[in-house]
Amino acid sequence: MTEGRARARGQGEVTERRRRPGRRPGSADTRGEILAAARRVFAEKGFDKATIRGIAREAGVDPALVHHYFDTKEGMFVAAMKLPAEPTAVIPGLLAGPREEIGERVVRFILTMTSDPTSREQMLGVVRTAVVNDEAAAMIREFFTTAILARIGAGLDIPPLRLQAAFGQMMGVVMMRYILRLEPLASAEIEDLVELLAPTIQRYLDEPGRGDAAGPGVSGG
Repeated sequence: MTEGRARARGQGEVTERRRRPGRRPGSADTRGEILAAARRVFAEKGFDKATIRGIAREAGVDPALVHHYFDTKEGMFVAAMKLPAEPTAVIPGLLAGPREEIGERVVRFILTMTSDPTSREQMLGVVRTAVVNDEAAAMIREFFTTAILARIGAGLDIPPLRLQAAFGQMMGVVMMRYILRLEPLASAEIEDLVELLAPTIQRYLDEPGRGDAAGPGVSGG
């Protein structure tokens, strides 16, 4: 009877191990270990060349376990770098709606996101790291180009230079507002800034050639 119970217990332990593929015995924070491995791999290979399989190998777990915690490589990068938002969750909302209102949506989203102290510090922390670390700058540049600008550019069918100019201007506003704390910009209401900035960002994000044929006060003929 005792032998039968021991055999049943052993079978139960094997079944339990099979339910948790790739999980290291005794690991209390598997997700944290995966994120630590992801940071190392992203730093070494950059965003574009890093893979889920490579991160799983670095963490000593099965790739299926990585997918259990993170749906995509982008999601893992966002979590590893502590970014305030994941592009796959944000970009569809920015692209939805009338094309002539995309500038307003982009400005309102960025200003609203950075108005939250936690989200703002996460974003600015990444910027500070990129400024002083060339490897981090390359990694973040690849992520920003591939996961954000390329997707928005494809959705709007506009050249990269226009997108970079638009987001560069908004980043400058965020820096002046929250790092230099330049008044009255620092204490201005979000809606006042949306009204001021949206037309300029809209011009960057309009279809190429739209409104460029003739400037104010220029008539044809």
